[in-house]
Amino acid sequence: MIFGKTKLELKVGIFVFVGLIILVFFILSIGGFKTWSSGYRINLNFNFVNGVKVGAPVRFAGVDVGEVKKVSLEFIPQENRSKVHLEVWIRNIIKIPVDSTVWVNTLGLLGEKYVEIIPGTDYVNCLKVDDSLVGIDPLPIHQIFKNAESILHNLDDGIIKIRNQEGTLGKLIYNDEIYNQLEALVTDIRKNPWKLFIKTKEKK
Repeated sequence: MIFGKTKLELKVGIFVFVGLIILVFFILSIGGFKTWSSGYRINLNFNFVNGVKVGAPVRFAGVDVGEVKKVSLEFIPQENRSKVHLEVWIRNIIKIPVDSTVWVNTLGLLGEKYVEIIPGTDYVNCLKVDDSLVGIDPLPIHQIFKNAESILHNLDDGIIKIRNQEGTLGKLIYNDEIYNQLEALVTDIRKNPWKLFIKTKEKK
């Protein structure tokens, strides 16, 4: 009786243990845990990263190949400015040419930030462990709004000039004399298309 009870407890214990292993494996897989994968670390330097966080994906040619492991802010006394240093993990099979382009991109509607690496062409010289690349800084939101505001302002100025009959377009729309001259020219060319060939010849 005691032996049977011990055997049952052993079976239950093995079942629970196997279940825990599967659960841990599942959780680590979802979290992108890289313990069983070999890789190397490289450094990416930016002036502005627009909210990139530890764990953000790193893509090479549009494919997930790693993740951001560390984000740090560093002051450069010689240049009197700060820069952002990203330490990223890359899978060992991925070879990144030294002339590759790096920038911060936005993923989906939620706005999650990730690092995008566009492959270069110099595969003879590829990044090694602890090598660095300088990234292209993303445009801050306030700068985008500022540029949009400037475009709208220029557009408003253009519309005002047209309404004031200024510039070629304004004169063409509001000045009947220019319009009549243009209409007469078009009518004349339709009636006498040979004049186009004569003028072209004369120019030559």
